[in-house]
Amino acid sequence: MTHVIITGGSSGIGLALASLYAVRGARLSLIARSRDPLELAARKLVAKYGARAEDIHIETADVAREEAIDSAIGRCVEALGPCDVLVTSAGVVEPAPFEDMSSAAFRRQMETNFSGTVHAVRAVYPDMARRRTGHIVMISSGSGLIGIYGYTSYCASKFALRGFAEALRSEARCHGVGVSVSFPPDTETPQFEREIAERPREASVVMGAVRPWSAEAVARKIVKGVEGKRFEIYFGLTLFLLGRFGPAVRPLVDWWFDRAIARSRGR
Repeated sequence: MTHVIITGGSSGIGLALASLYAVRGARLSLIARSRDPLELAARKLVAKYGARAEDIHIETADVAREEAIDSAIGRCVEALGPCDVLVTSAGVVEPAPFEDMSSAAFRRQMETNFSGTVHAVRAVYPDMARRRTGHIVMISSGSGLIGIYGYTSYCASKFALRGFAEALRSEARCHGVGVSVSFPPDTETPQFEREIAERPREASVVMGAVRPWSAEAVARKIVKGVEGKRFEIYFGLTLFLLGRFGPAVRPLVDWWFDRAIARSRGR
């Protein structure tokens, strides 16, 4: 039976992915910072998606702390067996213009979104390589394909994930381990609701024109991509073009963004 470990598994895309894997009969380990949402998620997976309580394990840990996430994943493996699929969905976003963003906020996003993913991967990768099986799924963002006003730290962390995923893919394939990186657009999650309240007006002008996806739709596309052993998983034509033809397309997108921002400022 497949054992799927999901960081950030108590809500949003992580929980949506857990729901899909629960229907497929997988064992599920969910990791997040707070226990109450994890317990609620576990009950939902049993009541709504037919998972067995004994096939669900929950752990509280902050992915930004390497020792904490390493220990948490170790306990998941002890409870449900070796990790077959790792999904790194834990993330944080705190939008603000760079001059207004504190060093702590900048560092928090980098440590959670990028380093947190690296910590989780490091906890499972050696065993996957030894067993010559397994798949690692990193959740980047559409903001990992193009810079967005007010998202300097978030974009940096998500861009870094792509570079990490590309390099790791080359190494992992030598050991029979698969790697995927996905670039979701704005997605309807509890975190997105908080983000919208803090999003700078200039960012809303360019990002608000795109309707957000549901977490369930994003999760379905990710699972389909993993099953197809795809490395890059895109959502919609614009993100596909940015991902595949970024150097050619990005100047046009930047031009449009700059004009929209200037209009929003009355220039």
